Amino acid sequence: MLTAIVLVTVARDRINEVAQHLSELEGVSEAYSVGGRYDVVALVRVPSADALAELVTNNLLKLEGIRDTETLIAFRTYSRHDLESMFEIGLGS
Repeated sequence: MLTAIVLVTVARDRINEVAQHLSELEGVSEAYSVGGRYDVVALVRVPSADALAELVTNNLLKLEGIRDTETLIAFRTYSRHDLESMFEIGLGS
């Protein structure tokens, strides 16, 4: 499984619409509207680099309102949330 963070610049009047569309795409697990340099951040989980390339070039960049993207590929995941949820279901005992 490949995880990536896609930083998206969007036309100001389309941010909510684009974030909603992103969240509905296969491979996008979450989409956040954010403040700062970018307008939307999408968390992507796909089976391969080819699937990531397909998602970004053939799906994301074709959405009306997206001006630019920057894709960050995750090498490792460090998540307190994931560790806490494991202990909640009893895997830690």
